[in-house]
Amino acid sequence: MIYGIGIDLIEVERVKKSIEKISGFKEKIFTSKEISYCESKSRKFEHFAARFAAKEAYFKAIGTGWRNGLAFNEIEVVNDILGKPEMRFNGKADELSRKKKFKSVNVSISHIKETASAVVIIET
Repeated sequence: MIYGIGIDLIEVERVKKSIEKISGFKEKIFTSKEISYCESKSRKFEHFAARFAAKEAYFKAIGTGWRNGLAFNEIEVVNDILGKPEMRFNGKADELSRKKKFKSVNVSISHIKETASAVVIIET
């Protein structure tokens, strides 16, 4: 059964400016694994923006936003061996996932030079 669906669209430049101008922004939003992954890419800000959009889409899919002690960096977007994105959870996000008995959290991300997007579908 579908628990929730979320979608997000963001300008890559907005994420780039936040990373470059706000001290600690990257670490507040992204896990160390995500930072390493994105920094290894030639168009790293597109990858950062896509992961930011995925986290926003997740918050929309759960229906509460990032309230109740949830943090952006407790949600991690990783790629499987074939490159398919997956979401992993830590802290309060992991507790919520277990409490709500999420069976799967499906994520699709996309990005081009100026824009990144993501869709999240949560099933129970």
